[in-house]
Amino acid sequence: MNNILSPSILAADFKKLGQQIVDVDNAGAQYIHIDVMDGSFVPSISFGMPLIKSIRSATDKVFDVHLMIVDPIRYIKEFSEIGADIITFHLEAAPDPQAVIDKIHGLGKKAGMSIKPGTQVEELVPYLDKLDMILIMTVEPGFGGQPFIEASYDRIKAVRKMLSDRGLETDIQVDGGITKENLRSVLDVGANVIVAGSTVYRGDAGQNVKDMLEIMA
Repeated sequence: MNNILSPSILAADFKKLGQQIVDVDNAGAQYIHIDVMDGSFVPSISFGMPLIKSIRSATDKVFDVHLMIVDPIRYIKEFSEIGADIITFHLEAAPDPQAVIDKIHGLGKKAGMSIKPGTQVEELVPYLDKLDMILIMTVEPGFGGQPFIEASYDRIKAVRKMLSDRGLETDIQVDGGITKENLRSVLDVGANVIVAGSTVYRGDAGQNVKDMLEIMA
């Protein structure tokens, strides 16, 4: 199972977003993480389809799109068409999670499911063998720059055990409060896809990516 870094453009400098995407691409980041927030499922509003479409030509790296929106099945086709490679939606936001998974797969994309810190990991069980990735939020979704929730370590470990018990090597992604200092600990308990925003884009984004990839090696 490969360790993968997915810099979150939510923390980028939007005056030079295209160049910052190129910088993290050149430094070796494998994914680009794109947070889509609707102001309803989470309080914040981020960006939508026009921005994603406009930056698709800046890199050929995987677009890792995290939908923090109500009833996500409404927009799966559109996000697929503008360049999303992985589409992750929230279990809590979907009346019929299996239908969302099926729609993502039907469009030839990878399906991810995310859970908030307050959602029991056992709620993932019916979907474990249907997913390409599980995103365990390590902060409350909706805002950047929050500190890592320490209870997340046990949650990551529990999900990895549930997968291993079923013979699954599904990717586990973590998002929120990831720093160079806690990165190794998060990997050690079973996560392998790392979202980082402020840690990447505060300062020299390219060098920060290189530093994180060295820790992840």
